[in-house]
Amino acid sequence: MTYSSSLAMNRSRFIARNQNAVSFKAQAKSLGPVSNTLTLIVLACLLGMFYLSQVTRTNAFGYQINNLQQTQANLKNQESNLQVESARLQSINRIDNSSVAKSMVAVSPSGAAQN
Repeated sequence: MTYSSSLAMNRSRFIARNQNAVSFKAQAKSLGPVSNTLTLIVLACLLGMFYLSQVTRTNAFGYQINNLQQTQANLKNQESNLQVESARLQSINRIDNSSVAKSMVAVSPSGAAQN
């Protein structure tokens, strides 16, 4: 009996007719410790960059909002100043054109007040 025939005899005990004599086992593939460490470092860097970009964008919007609020406050101050100036100018014109002001007589200081 030769070596190959003895192998064939051993295999024939476990296989039946019309079955494959070769079986393939699926091997689970796993990453090594160095690959796992590098993957975690890359993920941490990506998350850090994402966080920093979001914070930077939020701060930029904050600066824009502050500038717009300052502009709004300045415009409100100008509006109130213009309203006061408008009321002052309108009151002088009303006084000059009123019939009561036209009927008034200018008074010169008296001699008693000078003493």
